Amino acid sequence: MNIQLSVNSLLFILLCCVLFNTTQAQDVNITVDANSNKKKVSPYIYGRNESFDNSDQFYKDAGLRFARVGGGNNMSAYNWRKKITVHPDWYNNVYGTDWDIYAQKINTVFPNIQGMFAFQLLGRAASNQNNNFNDWAYNHSQYWSGVGQNLAGGGTPNPSGGSKALVDGNIDLFSVPWPADSSVAILNHWFGANGLGLNKNQFAYWNMDNEVDVWNGTHDWAIPTLISASAFMDRYIELAKKAKALYPGIKLCGPVTTSEWQWYKWSNESIYINGRYYPWIEYFIKRLGDEYKATGIKLVDVIDIHNYPYYNNDNEALQGHRIYYDTTYVYPGANGIKTSTGGWDASLSKEYIFKRINNWLNEEFGANHGITTGVSEWGTMTSSNPSLESVVYASHLGTFANNGVELFSPWNWSIGMWETLHLFSRYAKGYSVSCTSSAENTVSAYTTVNENADSMTVMIVNRDISAAHKVTVNLNGFSANNVNCTTLQLSSLPSTETFKSHTDNALKSSSIGVNSNSFSFTVPALSTTAVLLKSTSSVTGITDYKHQKDGIEIFPNPSRDILKIRLNSSVAQPLELAIFDQTGRKIRSSFVNYDVNTALSINVSALSSGIYFLSVKNPHQTFTKEFSIVR
Repeated sequence: MNIQLSVNSLLFILLCCVLFNTTQAQDVNITVDANSNKKKVSPYIYGRNESFDNSDQFYKDAGLRFARVGGGNNMSAYNWRKKITVHPDWYNNVYGTDWDIYAQKINTVFPNIQGMFAFQLLGRAASNQNNNFNDWAYNHSQYWSGVGQNLAGGGTPNPSGGSKALVDGNIDLFSVPWPADSSVAILNHWFGANGLGLNKNQFAYWNMDNEVDVWNGTHDWAIPTLISASAFMDRYIELAKKAKALYPGIKLCGPVTTSEWQWYKWSNESIYINGRYYPWIEYFIKRLGDEYKATGIKLVDVIDIHNYPYYNNDNEALQGHRIYYDTTYVYPGANGIKTSTGGWDASLSKEYIFKRINNWLNEEFGANHGITTGVSEWGTMTSSNPSLESVVYASHLGTFANNGVELFSPWNWSIGMWETLHLFSRYAKGYSVSCTSSAENTVSAYTTVNENADSMTVMIVNRDISAAHKVTVNLNGFSANNVNCTTLQLSSLPSTETFKSHTDNALKSSSIGVNSNSFSFTVPALSTTAVLLKSTSSVTGITDYKHQKDGIEIFPNPSRDILKIRLNSSVAQPLELAIFDQTGRKIRSSFVNYDVNTALSINVSALSSGIYFLSVKNPHQTFTKEFSIVR
């Protein structure tokens, strides 16, 4: 009896250990250094391919900051004069689409969104809608395997399906030649003296067409045989020069590669120059580097790629953010990389594509070239688990914030991603700083601070599918002693969309104590948690301005053009004046000498309507006051 009891007790203990290990795994230590590797976070990583189907307030609440508009393959043959385009994935039929309407909406309704459109390098654009294939008469417009047949312009369908028609349509019946001048003329139409009057600063980013390396598949009606890499570069350079001449501040984004194979390979072409083999993107950079050396004009501003990764399972998908910079990560979908030395090297499986690109840019353009990277199409490519999709997306946002990626606009959009976008865009700060984890591939932390480094957000992402982890975060270079801070968490997301607005969403709010610049708590499996911190040694006082004594007067408030300031001091002294927006971003600052007999004046006519904070700092203390601008 005693022996049996002992055996049962042992089994019970072992069972408890197993259950504990499946619910909470090893502890994780995270170290933040607010003084190390401070780097601006581009707001345009908070984007997506967008057609604005939801309410305007929805996008504002979600924190969307970048919208790639145009429809992927449908961008390549867009005729902005007639507002029509060829749909190559639907018989090449021509349908109406009006980029002017999208641009005007962005300009008037979404002042915080940057809109991306595309120039056409295909060489042809839609001309009319009179020669479409009558898909309704054929099969009531049902999808079938033959939707890619070239039937617009009088083609004969192949009833057996597949992409090849019995007789291709005549492209001259539905399209016209479209040279570089026609593509770039949209800039004058939008921004020129007699144009629509759009704010060109909201439309700085332009794709140089879309997935040009597979035109012979997606646009075989216009390019049945893919042109050579060199011939494409000639087209690119011609159009890029014309675009830069019309809009010097434009940001040209190319080569807009299709996916991993095309990062390295242009069709089946082997590119050799002076006996040296060049993968496709490196060749693209070299050609533009040669132009830069010859003319002094940079014809690319963002090296833009597409990525639809391959994974065998969800655990692999949770490591997908490592494709871009991690030199140790063996990517299971590695394919094109094996061609990168000119043959086929099966041992090559470590991508670190953005690190490679940065090395190629340094080689061709020199240090401090200012050319960045971006991903204008991407998908999580995982299961339908919203929590997993959310964490995969969060890992990308954190990685891109840490490394200065310029833009990120996913194509596939899953439940859980609106919640994640809202959490990062709304609560992350403007500058990333150094942050390391003792279990980086399982639990990562992405830390951002505001410009003055008196406000911090630590985003903790737990990729463990089954286990929670106790996390201890130690803060260096940031004082947050003996305070409670807010946490906002996404976890256990349901299968239906939960994000409705800034106030109606799935975020779970709680608080934790910070002692001696350290805090600990447990993060659940497949979760993202934002820890919101305020410095206890803040000198700007912006977040606590309501508790200050009234040390300054500002008037008129609200203001339109001139803001006057009177300091409640009888001492003439030098002052630093600074204006901040509601996110804590410093907009402007200046130094003045204060005369006790005269009110100071600041010209605020350039500020848009909204709430701002004025900080007045003298040698002894800082005062902060809220004011508003009305237009």
